[in-house]
Amino acid sequence: MIIAIGSDLCNIERIASSIERFGERFEQRVFTEVERAKAARRPFTKAGTLAKRFAAKEAFAKAVGTGFKAGVFMRDIGVVNLHTGAPTLALTGGAAARLARLVPDGHEAVVHLTLTDDHPWAQAFIVIEARKL
Repeated sequence: MIIAIGSDLCNIERIASSIERFGERFEQRVFTEVERAKAARRPFTKAGTLAKRFAAKEAFAKAVGTGFKAGVFMRDIGVVNLHTGAPTLALTGGAAARLARLVPDGHEAVVHLTLTDDHPWAQAFIVIEARKL
């Protein structure tokens, strides 16, 4: 059963400006080590790569209904890829705890994530499914 959905649209130029203005401080505050490493391997599309991940974090925060409060922090939400290449989320800290509270007993959470960009926009859409164990 679907227990939550969220979406976000992020301006790539806004992320590029933040990288230019705040540099590593911005990247370390917002993105996980895995996300930063992936973006570093894509120097010509670094801002787009990070903008999609920024949108995914926003979409998750909307889906769980907290925004970035109640212990849910941006770095607790990391975009990773499954062995198939499909993106999903790796959650820690308050983000993982919030998701656990949403899942009914006898179920596990499955996060479905899609990312896209078409300059100057990056978009993420999340569906959180509670799958019976």
